[in-house]
Amino acid sequence: MQIFDPTIFPILAADGLTNGAVYALLALALVLVFAVTRVIFIPQGEFVVFGTLTLASLQLGRTPGTLWLLLVLLAVAAVMEAAGLVRGGQARRGLTTLGGAALLGAGLWALTGWLAPLKPALWVQVVLTLGLVTALGPLLYRVVYQPLQNATVLVLLIASVALHLLLTGLALVFFGPEGSRTPAFFEGQLALGQVTLSRQSLLVIAASALLMLGLYFFFERTMPGKALRATAVNRLGARLVGISPSSAGRLTFTLAALIGALGGVLIGPSVAVTYDSGFLIGLKGFVGAIIGGLVSYPLAAAGAVLVGLIESFASFSLSAWKEVIVFTLILPVLLWRSLTTRHIPEDEE
Repeated sequence: MQIFDPTIFPILAADGLTNGAVYALLALALVLVFAVTRVIFIPQGEFVVFGTLTLASLQLGRTPGTLWLLLVLLAVAAVMEAAGLVRGGQARRGLTTLGGAALLGAGLWALTGWLAPLKPALWVQVVLTLGLVTALGPLLYRVVYQPLQNATVLVLLIASVALHLLLTGLALVFFGPEGSRTPAFFEGQLALGQVTLSRQSLLVIAASALLMLGLYFFFERTMPGKALRATAVNRLGARLVGISPSSAGRLTFTLAALIGALGGVLIGPSVAVTYDSGFLIGLKGFVGAIIGGLVSYPLAAAGAVLVGLIESFASFSLSAWKEVIVFTLILPVLLWRSLTTRHIPEDEE
């Protein structure tokens, strides 16, 4: 255990805010997914891992394994959708769906296979990474969760655990066991009073804040955002006024995948990410989401920032216990909520 030096306080606080900003994004995604679909989305951290490692593969001029996962999911989702249309007497639409999926898959394969060996500019690689990883979200929902949309929360949780294990194994196959970093977007340091911050850390904080602001305007000002809010408040009522639960689920998972991919791109220069890093990263976001009761976005974001600060200070003074300290934080929150919240059965929601 190290003796705490007050002069190190601003540095640890800045580091905690940087990590907390990413955890806050994951916490918001977890709250959004649970509120709209009732899914406790354990694999949220895997989107972060795939974001970092996909960009690292593109940096090396390799075609990322994310592409092959995307193509398989696209094919499975297209077959499931076409089968449903055929059963409904819409065989022509089913064939059109299969044809459109085949064209889209061929286009993605050609574009990624052409760009990857060229090692284009960093911003092109980032855009391609965000596109590939974000597309996994709605496809995973269609293949895994949409068939279970009327299942209980426990069944959905079991599906999430299975999906987490599958994605972790696929990440090992695609990217190997070694950790990877990505290049920083900005080099150099910036002095703020007595604190010296890297420009990359400031970018992480600023990008996270801008995304949170964008999500606020999305939910407040756009019809799709209001539809998601309505679904989160009352799923049955939203369905009665014409909001499709499946469409809401697809959009929700798209946003969750985008948030995770962006988080992976942002932390790549700071942390060596391995194939199994997603669980711990996602779990820290989950602690923040629990602090918000899986309902409140501001409380979830604030809780995640608190997790980042606690982790930063604990890593300096009690480095061997930092994970224990962070995850112990969830226990008093759960106890308090169990004593103050009235349980409502699912069929009464």
